[in-house]
Amino acid sequence: MLGMSQEKLGEHLGITFQQIQKYEKGTNRIGASRLQAIARVMNVPVSFFFEDAPVLAPLIPAEPGMPTAGFQESQSTSYVVDFLSSSEGLQLNKAFVRIKEPKVRRKVVDLVRALAGEED
Repeated sequence: MLGMSQEKLGEHLGITFQQIQKYEKGTNRIGASRLQAIARVMNVPVSFFFEDAPVLAPLIPAEPGMPTAGFQESQSTSYVVDFLSSSEGLQLNKAFVRIKEPKVRRKVVDLVRALAGEED
């Protein structure tokens, strides 16, 4: 999305592009300090990586009857990699990250969801 290669990101982090690929594919997990370093290099807040992530229930319920799902693994996110590998996905992402106004970005997401027939 930023036009930065895996190799260049790896150089900034002091690791190989193969390690970056393993992170991207989910082969290896990313520790908190490494995630902070990646966010710093990409000039985004760490929360950027969690936008639209599912909300997980706490391990200990705050109230009786609350779910206790804990930190379950989400389903595969290979569709994200497939999308970003497509020409349209790459073009859309490059254009989207150039939108600086958060409200406008949210409206773009709402528009795409409406076009796809997805309810909020």
